[in-house]
Amino acid sequence: MASENVKNITDQTFDAEVVKADVPTLVDFWAVWCGPCRQIAPMIDAIADEYKGKLKVAKVDVDANQIIAQQYMISSIPRLLIFKGGKVVGQLIGAVPRSKLDAELQKHI
Repeated sequence: MASENVKNITDQTFDAEVVKADVPTLVDFWAVWCGPCRQIAPMIDAIADEYKGKLKVAKVDVDANQIIAQQYMISSIPRLLIFKGGKVVGQLIGAVPRSKLDAELQKHI
């Protein structure tokens, strides 16, 4: 079951929810057919719950939101981008271990 602390973002809501966010934001670019994306989904949910108030967590379905996927040159998924102050400040590609994601997040929170 998905966490209530994970926001589903669309091409239309990306700017307001991510670029203009007042806290660092982790964006998971994923697709329904992507096995590694499904593999890390529980970890993304757990991070959303554990970092609530310090980090916004969002998901972008690249098939349904191709404008944003193209804008950020998402060519392989899962791709995790960390935004702060409207800019990408961190990036991880693939089904990374939790320890690696936590280490990257700690740099920006």
